[in-house]
Amino acid sequence: MKWAEEFKTQSAFRLQENVPRIEKCFAQLKREEIWYSPNAQSNSIGHLVLHLCGNITQYIHSSLAGEKDQRERDLEFTSTEKLSAKALLEKLTTVVNTAEHIILNCSEKELLKKRKVQAFNLSGIGVIIHVVEHFSYHTGQIAYYTKELKNKDLEFYSGINLD
Repeated sequence: MKWAEEFKTQSAFRLQENVPRIEKCFAQLKREEIWYSPNAQSNSIGHLVLHLCGNITQYIHSSLAGEKDQRERDLEFTSTEKLSAKALLEKLTTVVNTAEHIILNCSEKELLKKRKVQAFNLSGIGVIIHVVEHFSYHTGQIAYYTKELKNKDLEFYSGINLD
């Protein structure tokens, strides 16, 4: 149906738009800034990216595409391996590109089918909405933290007249 194609296209677009935003942030940051956590209740940018990869993989790759769910959520926040910005971006890009492919090829039946992910009973549409909003939420955190550290406009909309 036409609505399903539009939903998948818009969802994939929104998912993909966050990768260059995180890349812009990483271009401003040193490795130690990526892995810095201001307090015990906050996550580092690096840990947020690992968390995004885990979330997208569990919800899209496993739930929609049927891949085995191997997520270890707690490790996303406690990993002591301080990957470089390049390695984090490569990991995120691979996860997002695979998710985009899965979303765009998802059947209408799969979009409507209910499934359990974590403690939630969601349709495929619910899964995709969760991933898109979750990714945007954490991208916003990463952008805010970068702006706070660097006191710079990240120019996400540079060259676009928003008026």
